[in-house]
Amino acid sequence: MTLFQLGLLIAAGVIFYLFFRQLFSGDFPRRGIDFEAKVPDERIGEINRPDKTFARAKEPTSRLRELLQIADESLEKDDNLEAKKALQSALVLDEENPEVLRRLGVVYMRMNDYVDAKETYEHLLQIHPEDDLAHGSLANALHKLGEEEAALREHREAIRLDPGYAPHHYNYANTLYDLGRRKEAFEEYRKALDLDPNLEEAKKMIGELQR
Repeated sequence: MTLFQLGLLIAAGVIFYLFFRQLFSGDFPRRGIDFEAKVPDERIGEINRPDKTFARAKEPTSRLRELLQIADESLEKDDNLEAKKALQSALVLDEENPEVLRRLGVVYMRMNDYVDAKETYEHLLQIHPEDDLAHGSLANALHKLGEEEAALREHREAIRLDPGYAPHHYNYANTLYDLGRRKEAFEEYRKALDLDPNLEEAKKMIGELQR
């Protein structure tokens, strides 16, 4: 036996010895134990997946809320187009969200898109028929479209739902004034001013009607 063969034999013996010692010692990975997390946030993924943890994930930021914030900021800057884009994206996420619909109606009114404003407020009222602000806003859109009887009806419904809200009376008075019904308009301006003495627009209209 050559010296090289003797070396191979010794190496093989050492390897077999170490293998059987590990095997019978019971110190080897046991399924379901070694990969168990020891603390709630211990990483259990592979080294290239450090994101795999038992830690509770952070609550995802609501995309809908983000879009509403973008819309509000855009409205403050008078950027109606950007607000419209954000709100239309929000509707894709929740087509019956009242916050989105209210804002979108405002955007359409500011853009003089009264047809879409009307449809938006009608949609909102299908969901929340007791929304007095939606009735009032729908009345304004209908008035712009020349649908006067429907506009008056919506104004009266808004007032019925919240008779103590001065802008409802003021907007109703504006529609009456445009229709030449000056006496009725005067009464509604007075009601608006009684409810809100700081409503300067109502004071001006009362003064004009008293000339």
